[in-house]
Amino acid sequence: MKRKFGDRANWRRITQRQFKSKYVESDRFTGYVTLYTIFALRDPLWKTYGGHTFRIADKGYTWLQYYPKGSRYVVTAMFDEKGDIVEWYIDVCKNQGITDQGVPWFDDLYLDIVVLKNGEVFLMDQDELDEALSKGHITVKDYDMAMETAREVLDAIKRHNFPYFQMSLEHFRSGFMDSEPFRPGG
Repeated sequence: MKRKFGDRANWRRITQRQFKSKYVESDRFTGYVTLYTIFALRDPLWKTYGGHTFRIADKGYTWLQYYPKGSRYVVTAMFDEKGDIVEWYIDVCKNQGITDQGVPWFDDLYLDIVVLKNGEVFLMDQDELDEALSKGHITVKDYDMAMETAREVLDAIKRHNFPYFQMSLEHFRSGFMDSEPFRPGG
């Protein structure tokens, strides 16, 4: 299981970036929200899902990430240089936390859900989850929790009851991450 940090400080592909993080407590969302903006990088990052190939990281791209308090997932909305959504990426995780420097992190439980702007949904990396269990990197309890979390998220998406799609679009377009002072919390 890998611990992943919101500031992606060790991501060597990116040579110039800006990272912002703030704690939000509202009726609509409680948890950390981060904004990761790419100014320069070695090579763009491309991904293929269901026959569609997308550039998900390049100069001018912005990733808005949500760490919902008490949830077993983290949601990343990826926007291109024009401000158009490219995809939403949902990481299933075991735990979330915050470093002493105020950087949110999560312990990745391998399963991911990708939602394209056209509405297509993909469950990713089931093979990695299975392998992690067979090699003893995770417990049966971790495995079952990852599967249940993925089922719950997929069900919420299917029922159009997953708030992060609309929320991320609104937050990105409104300059949400610039609208309030940053403060530690959690």
